[in-house]
Amino acid sequence: MRREIQTITIKNIRATHRTRKNEIETRLAEFADVWRSGSDEQLFQELVFCIFTAGASARMGLRSVDAVKNLLQHGTHEELCSALQKKHRYPRARSGYIVVTRDYLNDDCGMRLRERLESYTDPIERRDWLARERRIKGLGYKEASHYLRNIGFRGYAILDKHILRSLHELEVIDSPAAPTTRRRYLAVEEKLRRFAARIDIDFDELDLILWSMKTGEILK
Repeated sequence: MRREIQTITIKNIRATHRTRKNEIETRLAEFADVWRSGSDEQLFQELVFCIFTAGASARMGLRSVDAVKNLLQHGTHEELCSALQKKHRYPRARSGYIVVTRDYLNDDCGMRLRERLESYTDPIERRDWLARERRIKGLGYKEASHYLRNIGFRGYAILDKHILRSLHELEVIDSPAAPTTRRRYLAVEEKLRRFAARIDIDFDELDLILWSMKTGEILK
């Protein structure tokens, strides 16, 4: 298990921002490139990655995507499940999520994910669709935010345990417990937004800074 490496303070947030700013900006630019040049197939692959990371880890998600990449468009539940053996802790459940989500997206928008996501003028409604549509399996507000960030959208907080613990240490929130409702998620996200403004660090950069300070890495 990866060890959390430091307690968060405003002072060391600013120090980390200075030392890792180029790395963080490069990673955000990579996310923007996915939206700028990625196909609908790639957008779906990124969605699958976030389905895999829920209840797991980014590294497990990356390994799992590599294992099923050639099966994402047409693979059966059993084929996906077989490919995920020893790659993901929940091979049968996650392969089922992929099939149900893929069938829904084909029915809903012909897998034209770019067009579907662009149809929203309200960023909150865009995330609501991903988090609340019951036929999109495995995404709550955290992973819906993760997905949108990874394909180049800005302004969504990924409130995983590392971010929540950081905000609690900073006394931005009263408890590090994960927000379990939409209202609570939006409330914590707004507190993070205000904190970012107060310390004059870009909101999306701050999310990556806090995660890297707790894990030592800047991943997807």
